[in-house]
Amino acid sequence: MEIRNRDWKSVVIVREKHNIEDGRHLRSLKTRSKIIRAAHVVFLRDGFQKTTIKSIMEQADIGYGTVYGHFKGKDDLLIVLMEDIMDKFFEVASIPFFPSTRAEAKEIILNQVLSFLKIADTEREIMKVFSEGMGLSPKVNEKWEEIRLKFIQSITKDITYSQVKGLARTDLKAELAARSWFFSNEMYQWEIVFNQGMYSLDEIAWTLTTMYVDAIYL
Repeated sequence: MEIRNRDWKSVVIVREKHNIEDGRHLRSLKTRSKIIRAAHVVFLRDGFQKTTIKSIMEQADIGYGTVYGHFKGKDDLLIVLMEDIMDKFFEVASIPFFPSTRAEAKEIILNQVLSFLKIADTEREIMKVFSEGMGLSPKVNEKWEEIRLKFIQSITKDITYSQVKGLARTDLKAELAARSWFFSNEMYQWEIVFNQGMYSLDEIAWTLTTMYVDAIYL
């Protein structure tokens, strides 16, 4: 009976320890989220160069050292925001691509391109900050290059599938075609972000898609 009592007490102690650890973890996650939200506000207001950890700290209403307990600096915070926005693009890019005809491939690609352009249009203000950050921070620029590579790999996979299925030309190297397609889209996305476009999103998407499909699909 005494042994069972000790076992019961041990279980209680372990459970209390887990509850404490879970509570700390939850508070940490809430604080991290608060910092990220504050950074988003400050980046939009001040831009990347003028944003400081102090201004983020004041926006989040937390202690100076608390920010550094979660992030090394404003570069890391911008990267987190960049990853969050780019996840929206990746969600579109990850739409299953298994066309059985050229027409079906074009329809899927057109919808993807239009979705990409709409995201760029919706998120243009924070993407302006990303652009500024890429020009000033090697760390942020390196993250963008990683994102580019991920997109290119996804496009290469889709082109390879189309080649295997006899829908696309096999005399073109899939990765080179993918790079060309990605950079064409990226150029127009940045034009939209900086409000330099003279055409509607539908016109841009249709033109890009038609040129791409006519170039590589049979």
